[in-house]
Amino acid sequence: MAVYRIFPEKDAFISSEVPTGNTGKDEIIEIGGYSDTTGTGETNRLLVQYRTSEIQDVIANKVGAATYSASLNLYLADAYQIPVDYTLYAYPTYGAWDSGVGKFGDIPTNTTGVSWQYKQAAETSPWLTATYPAGVTASYQSGSTPGGGNWYTGSLGVDLEFTQSHGLNTTNDVNINVTRAVQLFNAQTLSNNGFIVKLPNNLEYNLTASIRLKYYGVDTNTIYPPFLEFKWDDSTYSTGSLSVLSNSISIINLTNNKGKYVDNGKQRFRVSARPKYPVRSFTTSSAYLTNYALPSASYWGLRDENTEEMVVDFDTQFTKISCDSNGAFFDVYMDGLQPERYYRILVKTTLDGSTTVVDNQNIFKVVRNG
Repeated sequence: MAVYRIFPEKDAFISSEVPTGNTGKDEIIEIGGYSDTTGTGETNRLLVQYRTSEIQDVIANKVGAATYSASLNLYLADAYQIPVDYTLYAYPTYGAWDSGVGKFGDIPTNTTGVSWQYKQAAETSPWLTATYPAGVTASYQSGSTPGGGNWYTGSLGVDLEFTQSHGLNTTNDVNINVTRAVQLFNAQTLSNNGFIVKLPNNLEYNLTASIRLKYYGVDTNTIYPPFLEFKWDDSTYSTGSLSVLSNSISIINLTNNKGKYVDNGKQRFRVSARPKYPVRSFTTSSAYLTNYALPSASYWGLRDENTEEMVVDFDTQFTKISCDSNGAFFDVYMDGLQPERYYRILVKTTLDGSTTVVDNQNIFKVVRNG
């Protein structure tokens, strides 16, 4: 298995409330539908872009020929008056845009980059509001300030509308599968201008509630910037002469955790496994030194040591633990993790019908390389 993350080159949000205002340096980026002080319905939409060169590098040099999944991720900072159930929509953005150096509410209004009305700095290159190329659209309330971005709904016969549904007990973080768009970005058959994320039309320009979803942006001083996550299955499973562990009373641990790694390349972690009480037998070596293979349905995960949040959660498709004649192993890409953080490795497996998560306090730190 493999998981790899890249971080944005730029982001911003555009607001009908301040139609020429730029937010390219805001630590918080917003999606919303709310009423302003004049009783007019307003809307916020979010823009985020990742470098084409980084996308191509991951796919060519890490994913290779494997089938992969790519998802757009943002961490929620705060939320107001959100419905019990709602859906977020993400689309590839049509048209290049400048990030700018403004913040929401700047006085005077900062016009150094993208805004509700304009794609580029100094109030130039307005968003299309009337005539669109095939497969491109926009939406804004009749009679309101024109603008609000342009986006692809389809191209080359590919559906480019991506959604995520949220319910009462969800975290409200954004995790939207955008694989189809990333594939086109990688092949350069679709211009990569990032993504626009918005509420459904019926929740924008809201006059009865103040729906505000606030996410950490690329300029956050926290550990929660947006990221584009790639997942693929590079696991192999061949036990060779090893027996497969089945006893639920067992000892499972890592054999080669160095405790500290630079944020570059990948590290292969080896897993030792054996019954806690080996069966007695006549042998010339200690039974306590005999390694076993973990069952094929075994998975690894990473938890942030300080926040206790799962950075890489167990996934039956993408976090499988591999095995060769020396035992179980898995690879972690250190340059896909936030540097100067501590991470705890967890192992999930099923033994004798019981599923267990093994936590032996295997902790490592990723340090910034140079």
